[in-house]
Amino acid sequence: MLALLHTSPVHVPVFDTLRDEEAPGLTMNHLVRPELLDRARAQGPDSVAKDLEADLAGAARGGARAALCTCSTIGSVAEAAGAALGLPVLRVDRPMAATAVATGPRIAVLAALESTLVPTEDLIRQEAAGAGRGISVRTVLVPDAWEHFEAGDHDGYLTAVASAAREIRDADVIVLAQASMAPAADGLDVGVPVLAGPRTGLRAAAQLATGDTCFPGSRAVQG
Repeated sequence: MLALLHTSPVHVPVFDTLRDEEAPGLTMNHLVRPELLDRARAQGPDSVAKDLEADLAGAARGGARAALCTCSTIGSVAEAAGAALGLPVLRVDRPMAATAVATGPRIAVLAALESTLVPTEDLIRQEAAGAGRGISVRTVLVPDAWEHFEAGDHDGYLTAVASAAREIRDADVIVLAQASMAPAADGLDVGVPVLAGPRTGLRAAAQLATGDTCFPGSRAVQG
């Protein structure tokens, strides 16, 4: 079984669909904790560490063999909590970051939340260091995007993300920092790859949960 830790309920049907496409038959348990993102934004990601440890410990007791954190803001804390418990935990954007590093040295990161920018840049630099590649990272906060998301205006949200991607110049690859941004990449032609995390993250986490940890371009932090 794979546990999925979300900070928005909108991710549940998205990852159910991806499971059906990428890992049919995989049992998943969704944990939806929007309050963790609220606290992480107000007090910093480390403020949710104990809650993440409790959630992941409960998931392990319930039979989870691995977990996927779909929130980029708290992803590194979730991986560390999993390591402390001996449960393999993967942040959803790690395989995407590895792909970005392999694609080219000039990486642009788009995010709707300011709290996501530093964790995503740190992750990309971590993957680059592990691969022995030199990179430059440019981060862009998409204006007004999160206001659209919180208001339930998902079309407006995705339009804002796509518009921001079209404004990017001098990049070899564009990274959409949050899982909720993924649909904005569909059909978007900006001359460079536009990467989103959900599909590759789910695929890698499914391999962890089924015991196959030899997946390309990603690493889970394990105890």
